[in-house]
Amino acid sequence: MGCAGSAITTRMKQAATAPTVSPRAIALDLLDRVLEQKRPLEEAFERHPDLASLENRDRQFVRALTAGTLRHLARIDGVLSLCLERPLPDRAHQARDLLRLGAAQLLVLNTPAHAAVDSTVSLAAGLGSAAAGYKGLINAVLRRIDREKATFLANVPPGAASLPDWLWESWSQAYGKERATAMADAVLHEAPLDLTVKRADEIAPWAEALHAEILSGGTLRFQPQADGERRASIPDLPGYAEGAWWVQDFAASLPVKLLGDVVGKRVLDLCAAPGGKTAQLAAAGAEVTAIDRSADRLKRLEQNLARLNLSARCEAADAAAWSGAKDFDIVLIDAPCSATGTMRRHPDVAWLKDPRDLPKLSGVQDRLIDAALRLAKPGGTVLYCVCSLQPEEGRARIEAALRRHAGVACAPFENGDVFGMSELLTQEGDLRTLPCHLGDKGGMDGFYAARLVKDGR
Repeated sequence: MGCAGSAITTRMKQAATAPTVSPRAIALDLLDRVLEQKRPLEEAFERHPDLASLENRDRQFVRALTAGTLRHLARIDGVLSLCLERPLPDRAHQARDLLRLGAAQLLVLNTPAHAAVDSTVSLAAGLGSAAAGYKGLINAVLRRIDREKATFLANVPPGAASLPDWLWESWSQAYGKERATAMADAVLHEAPLDLTVKRADEIAPWAEALHAEILSGGTLRFQPQADGERRASIPDLPGYAEGAWWVQDFAASLPVKLLGDVVGKRVLDLCAAPGGKTAQLAAAGAEVTAIDRSADRLKRLEQNLARLNLSARCEAADAAAWSGAKDFDIVLIDAPCSATGTMRRHPDVAWLKDPRDLPKLSGVQDRLIDAALRLAKPGGTVLYCVCSLQPEEGRARIEAALRRHAGVACAPFENGDVFGMSELLTQEGDLRTLPCHLGDKGGMDGFYAARLVKDGR
């Protein structure tokens, strides 16, 4: 579908009735790029050639519509299945995505029915016979959804219906169905914006200046706007230009905080980009070496450090093979993973990953742990973490490492390390945050972290 999807906005531009590109046509194109071409939403959004021609309000609508559709896609498909006598054929992928976008406007964005239905039908008419032939069906289904919205949502409740089957099965097996249901419900909600303040003594003043809440550990949190209007863009917020803070989810900020006092310690940050943990370490007084495979991502990390007036030695390299130095006090691994813990912020993850990705990722994670243990000094610490909720990428990797390496032990964390939030610790003493944790304040990303210590001899 790549060629068909990429031609959507071109045909809309050429239509005599549409002198400018339609935001909904761009959303349809983006949905195709994610679901059919398997491109991350942020990448597809940033590189879409037609977004620059839109007013800011329309760009925000495109983002909200596309992200909302992906976030609620499993439930939307469940509702659509109740409206269709039989599934649409594979060749009707554009019609299927049009129905999804129209349903998202009605069920998620609460777009007025006349705007949601009429615009979706008009968009179908402008796409050629493949989609135009389904105009009547699209019109009928969307009008029925509008009439029976409450009934449909009640028949497709959050939980198993909120996730791809493989994720629901994985989470319910690993965490139990009750907890998995809470996790599935949490990822249906937009994540708050969390900030890490560079100087600990400036947390309270910046919280006041930004009208933000202070969470345990000092993270500042903004809740999503109740009226649906987006707050000022991040670079326009007070303190950004001065380098007073950076964006970092509360859960993502915890691993570095688990390390305690790092003043003067030599710390190697493997897979460092985008650099939130590098910045934490540098701000806490560590001597940091940051390694990342992607030169482009590393360049952005260096730009962020420059804005924050922080320094680290940065090098583009394969972290698993790097040997530029050794005998580090601490080696931090924020390993490549399935990223299922970030679905509140990146709802496309659920549709970009599948179980076949996990063995390959686990192999990468094992190689990084082996490299970290090689580069840490005798008696040194290796902190392994992933933004994944999959057990194969968490404790299973630590147990495998302990089997491979004699003279290495797992050092559990204590309640004081997580500011008394004992629910964030596993039975083994590892960090395990879930999207439903801190639920009364907007939740947090799913994260796993464990600490390995080398024998001092």
